[in-house]
Amino acid sequence: MAEQLGLDPAIDPTATVRDCRLGRYTEVGPRTRLTETTLDDYSYIGNDGEVIYTTIGKFCSIAAMVRINPGNHPMERASQSHFTYRAASYWPEESNEPAFFDRRRALPVTIGHDVWIGHGVVVLPGRSIGTGAVVGAGAIVTRDVAPYTIVVGNPARPVRRRFDEAVSARLMRLAWWDWDHDRLRAALPDFRQLPIESFLDKYAG
Repeated sequence: MAEQLGLDPAIDPTATVRDCRLGRYTEVGPRTRLTETTLDDYSYIGNDGEVIYTTIGKFCSIAAMVRINPGNHPMERASQSHFTYRAASYWPEESNEPAFFDRRRALPVTIGHDVWIGHGVVVLPGRSIGTGAVVGAGAIVTRDVAPYTIVVGNPARPVRRRFDEAVSARLMRLAWWDWDHDRLRAALPDFRQLPIESFLDKYAG
């Protein structure tokens, strides 16, 4: 990570960011590619990732070599090769197929706040990962992930919840991820405090 994050995103010089919205205190690692994606405040993605048509919430931690919303080839056609939809790469007089890419845009990925996505995870098109969830390293997310749930494996399956339903509900109501920078700083010692009920008793009532 950059030594000091700030209001302007920290984008590694080798990263590619196209038609994206990046929030405050965000970071994009080396050789990572973001396309038509939102990376909200305080979130980061490590090296060698690829993300397209995705909305990522605040305070998300995305490890290296993560692929979010990979494309599918048109298996139903006579050929599934990309020459059929990227024709301009092969014949200058031809054009690419806009409808093919519009179909991809119609299946965006949505990631909530405070989500941790481990090394080498793949999140398939159209999936949703709820706030507070954890996706273990190497998992393939083929179904939606509920908030505050830990999933692992291929395909990714729930192994347990981070917190019970009552604690999860209190955290969702508190929505600390919407606090301003100064309030987060003031509450920093309490974020480090265990058990979590002590934090909630102080801030959530």
